Amino acid sequence: MLTDIEIAQSAKMLKIKDIAADLGINEDELVPYGHYKAKISQECIDRLADKPDGKLILVTAINPTPAGEGKTTTSVGLAQGMYKLGKKAVLALREPSLGPVFGVKGGAAGGGYAQVVPMEDINLHFTGDMHAITAANNLLCALIDNHIQQGNVIGIDPRRIQIKRCLDMNDRALRNVIIGLGGKVNGVPREDHFQITVASEIMAILCLADDLDDLKLRLGRILVAYTYDNKPVYAKDLSAVGSMTALLKEAINPNLVQTLENTPAIIHGGPFANIAHGCNSVRATKLALKLGEYAVTEAGFGSDLGAEKFFDIKCRYAGLKPSCTVLVATIRALKYNGGVAKADLTTENTEALSKGIVNLGAHIDNMRKYGVPVVVAINHFYTDTDAEIAIVREYCEKHGAKVAFSDVFLNGGEGGIELAKAVIETIEEQESNFAPIYDSELPIKEKLQIIAKEIYGASGVIFTGAAEKAIKEIEDIGFSNVPVCVAKTQYSLSDDPAKLGRPENFEITVRDVKLSAGAGFVVALTGDIMTMPGLPKVPAANNIDVLANGEITGLF
Repeated sequence: MLTDIEIAQSAKMLKIKDIAADLGINEDELVPYGHYKAKISQECIDRLADKPDGKLILVTAINPTPAGEGKTTTSVGLAQGMYKLGKKAVLALREPSLGPVFGVKGGAAGGGYAQVVPMEDINLHFTGDMHAITAANNLLCALIDNHIQQGNVIGIDPRRIQIKRCLDMNDRALRNVIIGLGGKVNGVPREDHFQITVASEIMAILCLADDLDDLKLRLGRILVAYTYDNKPVYAKDLSAVGSMTALLKEAINPNLVQTLENTPAIIHGGPFANIAHGCNSVRATKLALKLGEYAVTEAGFGSDLGAEKFFDIKCRYAGLKPSCTVLVATIRALKYNGGVAKADLTTENTEALSKGIVNLGAHIDNMRKYGVPVVVAINHFYTDTDAEIAIVREYCEKHGAKVAFSDVFLNGGEGGIELAKAVIETIEEQESNFAPIYDSELPIKEKLQIIAKEIYGASGVIFTGAAEKAIKEIEDIGFSNVPVCVAKTQYSLSDDPAKLGRPENFEITVRDVKLSAGAGFVVALTGDIMTMPGLPKVPAANNIDVLANGEITGLF
């Protein structure tokens, strides 16, 4: 069987100008990056502004497991399946981070015969957006330290700097560092920190900004530090906004590529959902809605993280109204939630499936709370037995949700036709009454209580002393009325990755709260979640190589 990269490298890609032309994008509205990828200009976005929107479909999933769920693969296959049915669907996906590519998780370009291409480019440097975000973030950090070095007129307290440097790589050694050593000329010594680029507030800002003017306003609002007398210091106070915007002026434009079957895909922005808000850019999603009958987008990890933030943060700010939610699951993952070890997931086990399927039920119930119709997509594996399939069908029927089996990994768009039909029928038959799950004007603690109880199923929230202090400080400087972005383990509905299925009688512990004023939300840190991942014992990087002709091997 061919690997993902071998399938991708054998793809018959169309020139990107031809993909654009099929969408109604003029060639002079593209900024080409070679023959098969391009940025879409602001001129195109402006021209399409008055065009009616298509229908928005969100693809999310149950809690991920080591067996994998295939959310991006399903998204790609769904769009390909819609094209098979004669419907114009446009994908709007996130950009992969180099951290997972060289770490353990892998890339984010789909899999099998449901991939976006050129797969190697998308998973590696792509059009340089990640590097631009990294540079803008670290420029701001350099300006802070330079201001302190050059006399510190503002009176920044080096112990209370809020922004971290970033790097688009898993590097645990940089989580906590001491900088400014080596004498007076090398700066003022202080403790500093690194996080992965996808956790940077600038990534979130890029993904939520409407245009360059909005980007500049948001960059200026970044809370960078507090003074010795506890007054907030923002990026605009350091005259940092213009130079940061200069680094991001190309990165703000969405990227156009294609699937293996030449279905158009817009890929832009890539915040993780377990440590950030987990959605591609507002600009990409809105553009996909203008260009197609259907826009298929995804949100990271399970619906308790990505979908919740998609609905409560992205849709709230962008004025989006989803028409349907696709909830991806695998029978293997549901058996894992029922207590089966990874090595035994290919063996039929109806008892474990019946026990673990409650995780699927929790996600169905949660998505319904937003007033959006739900379709369950079972990412089908050859090891799924008739008895197991019957259990899933009966369970979904009892929950009033359509279920479709997807074989897009093996069969591409042909394998996504059943799912595409189910989604189209659901949109035509059921009206979406979308609304966020909480009022943003509520106090921060109350919003966290609602998320914990309604989405995670927790009995309540415990706030540490540090979290209580941080919340008070954030509310005192006027940011109580913003949405909440919870940083939490993706593996469980709780903040304990070992609690599988549908945990009950547990509390969520919020250990700290950070303000992302430019992005427009607060980040609540739970459990031992970290914003700078580490590499595994055997990183995926060990298997990647380049042949003499420049062909990459070992990339999945």
